[in-house]
Amino acid sequence: MKAATELADFRLRHTLRVRWAEVDPQNIVFNGHYLTYFDIGITEYWRAIGLPYPDGIAGTGGDLFAVRSVINYHASAHFDEFLEIAVRAAKLGNSSMTFEMGIFRDGERLISGEMVYVNADPESRTSRPLPEKLRKAIDVYEAGGPIG
Repeated sequence: MKAATELADFRLRHTLRVRWAEVDPQNIVFNGHYLTYFDIGITEYWRAIGLPYPDGIAGTGGDLFAVRSVINYHASAHFDEFLEIAVRAAKLGNSSMTFEMGIFRDGERLISGEMVYVNADPESRTSRPLPEKLRKAIDVYEAGGPIG
């Protein structure tokens, strides 16, 4: 799968408006807020595939843990701008999932990155295979199938 660089490369797109509390003295979004935006995007992704977290994976014997975050800054966002948070599942492993992330303003890519999650036993924190219902929901969604 080729890397996602355009907004059209992502099926999940969620709009948000930059709030005053998210900008720094340089009048740009403080860098740490982009991880919060990524988290919002992942939350909306779970909803879109019909498995809102945490109820969507309840009863599978596992939980999802973030193990890696990468953010690449290309341009800055400012107060009161509308941003599109874009998410797609780039890779499903045995127990891990890699999501490509993008944040766009009027089609311009401001931020790119990735988030990696591992499905693990909540108590022992040892990895477990991805639940089949999660894998199937992601495959159907990314193939353009019905949402949720």
